[in-house]
Amino acid sequence: MKKLALHWQILIGMSFGVLFGLVMTQFSFGKHVIVDWIKPFGTIFINVLKLIAVPLILASLIKGVSDLKNISQLSNMGLRTIILYLLTTLTAVSIGLGIVNLIKPGNSLSETTRTELLNSYANDAAKKQSVAEVQKDAGPLQALVDLVPSNIFSALQDNGNMLQVIFFALLFGLALVLIPKKKSKPVKDFIDSVNDVILKLIDLIMLTAPYGVFALLAAIVVEAPSIDLFKALGLYTITVICGLALMILFYVTIVRIITGKKIGNFLKGISPAQLLAFSTSSSAATLPVTMECVTDKLDVEEEVSSFVLPIGATINMDGTSLYQAVAAVFIAQAFGIDLNFSAQIGIILTATLASIGSAAVPGAGMVMLVIVLAQAGIPEAGLALIFAVDRPLDMCRTSINVTGDASVSIIVSKLLKVK
Repeated sequence: MKKLALHWQILIGMSFGVLFGLVMTQFSFGKHVIVDWIKPFGTIFINVLKLIAVPLILASLIKGVSDLKNISQLSNMGLRTIILYLLTTLTAVSIGLGIVNLIKPGNSLSETTRTELLNSYANDAAKKQSVAEVQKDAGPLQALVDLVPSNIFSALQDNGNMLQVIFFALLFGLALVLIPKKKSKPVKDFIDSVNDVILKLIDLIMLTAPYGVFALLAAIVVEAPSIDLFKALGLYTITVICGLALMILFYVTIVRIITGKKIGNFLKGISPAQLLAFSTSSSAATLPVTMECVTDKLDVEEEVSSFVLPIGATINMDGTSLYQAVAAVFIAQAFGIDLNFSAQIGIILTATLASIGSAAVPGAGMVMLVIVLAQAGIPEAGLALIFAVDRPLDMCRTSINVTGDASVSIIVSKLLKVK
C-alpha cells in the first residue's frame, strides 16, 4: 500500500484535531482534558522544531555562502533576494490597504461588541504595548546596532536573535570563500556533515507532524473565545483572508511569468510547508520543511535555498505586513478615525519596516502592530478589538509568509541561471 503523502497526513491531523476539539467542548471537563493532556504534545512538537531552527540556519547559511565560487556570485544573489523581498512586502501592504478601504470592516462593529472586547482583552493588549514601547523608543539606527551580536554564543541561545545569527553566518561563510580552498576544506566538510545531520533530524521530526498539529488544533478550538465575538469580527477576518488570497494569486502569477513553472506544481510542492506553517504559526519552526520542499520538490539549488530561505524566514513577512495594514485601518474605522492619504502611505512604510523586524514566531506581528498604530495616530487600545481572531489569522498569514519565501527562492534561482 502506497504511503500517504506528508501534506495529506498533516491535513488529516489538523481535521481530526478540530473535530476532537469541537466534541470536547460539549463536555464540562473537555477543555481541561485537552489543555492538560493534549496541548503539551503540540507544545513539544513546536519546541523540537525550534530546537533545530538556529543550528539549521547557521549550518545552511554557512554552507550556502561557502559553496559560492566567488564574492560576485554572493553579491548577485544577495541583491536580487533583498530587492524581491522588499517588492513582495510593499505589494502585500498595498493590497491590504486597498481591500480594507474597499470593504470597510470597521464600520460593522457594534458598540456593545467593541466594549466587550476592550474589557476582555485589555490586559493582553497592555502586555503587547509594553513590549513594543522598547522598540518605539529606540533610535533610527538601533536596528543596525541590534544586527551585530556582541557575543555569538548569546545570540545562539535565543530564537529571537535570528538576524544576529544570520549576520554571523554570512561573515563566517564569506571568510571561508576568501581563504585558500586547502585551508577551508576541513571546516567546509564539517559544516556539510552538520547540515546533513540536521536534515536527517528534520526527517525524523516530521514523522510526528500529524500528531503535533492534531494537538495544536484541538487546543486552539477549546481555548477560542465565544462564537459571538467571531461573528462580530467576521467581516474583518474575511477582509484579511481575501487579501492573503490575493497575495497567493500574486505569487503564482510572478512565479509562472518569470520561471514558467506550472501553478499546480508550485502549490503542490510547497503545500507541506504551508500546512505546517498554518499549524505552528511560526516561519522559523517551518523553515526546515520549507527548505526541503523548495529543494527536493521545486528543484531549487541547495546553495540558493540555503541562502534565500533563512533570510526570508527572518525579514520577509508578507502575510504579517498585509495583516498590519488591514488591522490598522480596521481599528481606525472602528474608532471613527479618518485616515488621509499621507497617513496610509506612512502605514505602508512602517508596516514594511515592522515586518522586517518581526520575529518569525507566533504572535510577533501583534507586537509590531503597535508601532504601526502609533505612527498613524491610532489608539493602541484598539489592539483589544482584534485579539479574538488574531490566532487563526496568524496561522493564515504565516502560510503566506512561507509561500512568499519559496516564491522568491524559485525566482532568484531562475534569475541566476539566466545570468
